[in-house]
Amino acid sequence: MSVAAADWLPSATVTASGRPVLSAGEIERHLLPLADLEPEENPRLAPLRGCLLALTSHRLIFLHEPSLSARALPLASIVHPYPPHRKNSHNPLRSLFSSSSSSSSHHPRIRLQISLPPSRSEVVAVVVTCKADVDVFYGRLVEAIRARAWEVAAAAVPAGGGASVAEGAPPREDLAIRMPVVGVSGILRKEQETWESAGQNLQDAFQDLNALMSKAKEMMELAEKMRQKLLTNQSNSGDEEMGSKQDMQDLLLSVGIVSPVTKETAGALYHQQLSRQLADFVRVPVERAGGMMALVDVYCLFNRARGTELISPEDLLQACSLWDKFDVPVMLRKFDSGVKVIQTKTHSDDEVFARISSLAQKPDALKKGISPTDAAFTLGIAPALAKEHLLNAENKGLLCRDVSPDGFRFYINLFNEIDPQNIYLTKTHGVYHTWISVATAAH
Repeated sequence: MSVAAADWLPSATVTASGRPVLSAGEIERHLLPLADLEPEENPRLAPLRGCLLALTSHRLIFLHEPSLSARALPLASIVHPYPPHRKNSHNPLRSLFSSSSSSSSHHPRIRLQISLPPSRSEVVAVVVTCKADVDVFYGRLVEAIRARAWEVAAAAVPAGGGASVAEGAPPREDLAIRMPVVGVSGILRKEQETWESAGQNLQDAFQDLNALMSKAKEMMELAEKMRQKLLTNQSNSGDEEMGSKQDMQDLLLSVGIVSPVTKETAGALYHQQLSRQLADFVRVPVERAGGMMALVDVYCLFNRARGTELISPEDLLQACSLWDKFDVPVMLRKFDSGVKVIQTKTHSDDEVFARISSLAQKPDALKKGISPTDAAFTLGIAPALAKEHLLNAENKGLLCRDVSPDGFRFYINLFNEIDPQNIYLTKTHGVYHTWISVATAAH
């Protein structure tokens, strides 16, 4: 059954790479590669088949990857979840000879009592049709329902926090009469006081750390809201405001990903979901960098956005290699020199070659040539990537290279302008004529 037919559930937004779009404060908790949603009592409700199931702090999202469509079951509508069980698991002989029954009956099922508008109670079952630890998924589902994060996010967090004792107040032990340390009992009492003091200090330290983590999460969510607002209002802004808003957007872009994909939440889907999240994340920075970024720059930018959930270079390479299987707007490219970059699929080398050729035909470039720094300034990219474009243009026969102690200098290829039948013929037009004029004026 298609996702569109299950109109009794609200739809969920999906990114271009196939990742569910999370709302403000929503965190991804667990992923199941393959699951169904079956109504158990009402046949008028259309089931969902063959979906990737994402458990978040707010919803159960059933994502149909081939069609990039999704439906969501809000956790707020779940009245009671029942522990997972297998049908026919109590009788092996019955399960052996029940070939006529549905194949889904052999898979673990998590029954959910839900409340649908208007005030209608239904019973549905999440059928896990893949190899997964269903008990872990059920445990995290129960934790998410009990946490009620959709209510916590809406509630105002009181400023400050911390202990109720005023800052600078004397410790409690200073208000009591100190007993002298005498004999074995005194030594034991002193040792106990030391341990109690160390335990209190450790508890206070963890309270401060939890407060810091909570504030950091709030700042990440605030930055995400501001970035989305800037992207929405960017088209309505004037030229005077555009520069400052772009600077602010660049700053907020690297603040953090609210719900990064981790091995704990994604399990066997870790690299697949990491690949999709990376494609969504890197699209805007790559476009703003001229359509291409060095892989090492992407690695630093992506890890900075993930905060404490860092990934290894091997994970990044494996995530990029999976882009060939997905319909994403970016791709991994390797130059002949071995430099790896990430570029948009709309990036055209012919357009870059045209800009380089135009730069190399300027009078000053005809005399002195162009350096990777000159090309980087014109193309708006890093000098290392500009050098790769120049070497690529040389391989295409557009440029000639001169290596000197000062570095590489590239010139327009004039051999294409020379007539092999009459190499001494002086042309009165074209690039060759312009070069002759510039060289003559220089002497």
